Amino acid sequence: MSKRFQDKVAVVTGAAQGIGRCVAERMATEGGRLVLVDRSELVHELADELAGVAEVLTLTADLEQNADCARVMAAAVERFGRLDILINNVGGTIWVKPFDRYLEHEIEAEVRRSLFPTLWCCHAALPQMLKQGKGAIVNVSSVATRGVNNRVPYGAAKGGVNALTACLALETAEFGIRVNATAPGGTEAPPRRIPRNAAEQSEQEKVWYQQIVDQTIQRSLMKRYGTTDEQAAAILFLASDEASYITGVTLPVAGGDLG
Repeated sequence: MSKRFQDKVAVVTGAAQGIGRCVAERMATEGGRLVLVDRSELVHELADELAGVAEVLTLTADLEQNADCARVMAAAVERFGRLDILINNVGGTIWVKPFDRYLEHEIEAEVRRSLFPTLWCCHAALPQMLKQGKGAIVNVSSVATRGVNNRVPYGAAKGGVNALTACLALETAEFGIRVNATAPGGTEAPPRRIPRNAAEQSEQEKVWYQQIVDQTIQRSLMKRYGTTDEQAAAILFLASDEASYITGVTLPVAGGDLG
């Protein structure tokens, strides 16, 4: 089995469920030393699951807050002495509806959820990576940044992630730091144990959500959703030394949908 991450220290955010959990599990089998972060206590299950496979520190944090991001990076360095990889995986649509139906606080919440954790975590990780003269950051964006119905605030936030990726890559390349992103399309994942929006969907909201599903499949050349393993594979490639000559790229992982 490949050991691309042997002794590499990686912070993976949004690790309790879905793509983040898959990334954590696969990186552990490839030798990574992991700091796994989520706002949910479910993240602590991974410490037991991966015991004997990898050295793991699990933390709960609200990564929409700059102070919590700083605390996480400090804990990673305190535990492992360095920080080689940062996987920014926090984000996701909270509400699904036409833009004119969003309330002010909902728009702000979407941007806080899908842009600020990535922005703050990059900011908090940089001092250590600059000190080391090496590091790899992979941001998880979305192909929803262009032309997907009923998710305008989310698309705007992920567009910010793409801009952050390009600008930070330019600024840090000379210091040995690579910054890339993946842009997932529709992804089949196990049912979320903690939903992003606890409110039960109305019949109208179900119709709006189905529009997203139909459009996602139609735009994909493969006419299907991807899997969490397919998403994790692209993230892990960009995080690894196999991608040592790649920076500033946002890679669509969406069955041919380029966003």
